[in-house]
Amino acid sequence: MLTPAPAPAPTLRRADVESAADWLTGRMIRTPVIRSAALDRHAGTRLWLKAENLQRSGSYKARGAMRAVGRVAEAGNRSGVIAQSTGNHALAVALAAGKYGLSAIVVLPVDAPPIKIAAAEACGAHVVLAGTTLDDRLDIVGRLHESTGYPVIDAYDHPDVIAGQGTASLELIEDVRRCGGHLDAIVVPVGGGGGVAGACLAAQGEGIAVFGVEPQGCDSLARSLAAGRRVAVAPADTLADGLRPACVGRIPFDIVRGSIAGVLQVDDRSIGRALCLALFHTKLLLEPSGAAGLAAALDDASLGGFDDVGVMLTGGNVEPALIARLIAEHNDAGAVSSGVIAGNVMSGTS
Repeated sequence: MLTPAPAPAPTLRRADVESAADWLTGRMIRTPVIRSAALDRHAGTRLWLKAENLQRSGSYKARGAMRAVGRVAEAGNRSGVIAQSTGNHALAVALAAGKYGLSAIVVLPVDAPPIKIAAAEACGAHVVLAGTTLDDRLDIVGRLHESTGYPVIDAYDHPDVIAGQGTASLELIEDVRRCGGHLDAIVVPVGGGGGVAGACLAAQGEGIAVFGVEPQGCDSLARSLAAGRRVAVAPADTLADGLRPACVGRIPFDIVRGSIAGVLQVDDRSIGRALCLALFHTKLLLEPSGAAGLAAALDDASLGGFDDVGVMLTGGNVEPALIARLIAEHNDAGAVSSGVIAGNVMSGTS
């Protein structure tokens, strides 16, 4: 039997991100952009840090989830939704569903951080734990969809999710411009690719290079770009549990393949050190996945030629025990320099 060809990916443009930004106004926090003199000196360039760890649900996943679930509700669905992820997207969908009075079933891996499981349950979601791989979760999602009829809000292969994630990069670009600056580059952690695809859309026509950041051994996007087609990997173990999908999404890959400047690789030591540097020098608490972009901005020579680099700090849902361990491992991070927070560029505080 012939397998039907997948439907063509929807065409998304910067206008879709702008439309999502208008719709999300009042529904999402316009998170601050933070500067740090100490981190600038460490990176050798000016860093503009978009603090999405301060977003509702603790990550920028709230943007795409709210946009997608809101559209489902506005279309007349008053029953429920289904989502799967390693944590933050499921939590974000649970939060959005609660806002619209919908039921939410979220499928997480059995090794998901307990803090994310508990947070999803606190939002009223029914949590189902399924294996450790994406295929394990997708199998359960398929069964749940058949039995309930609830629409599936995919973590990255969904046009509303991508447009919603892109609003964080759009705000970053706008806020730097309000300060009289212009970004040369934006770095965004990559799991399934929805966030970096949204960044590429937001940067259209702006003359900004967009870089994805993947943990070593979780490099589906880098391999896919080299091959000219999507390539699955067996994700390596990494601190960044949210950046371990086996394969970049179809819609994100179609968006980024012609517009991304490159994909950078970071290891666990760089991620852990970046997390501690952010904690000490910006007073921001990040999860490892949320610190991956900062790790690349601080350590990757590929970014050395840029004067102003935007960094997406994508989330802050992290286990306290892990923070304690990383601080112990990187106890010199507070001594990088005597610099202090340069300020929140939204309010101009110092």
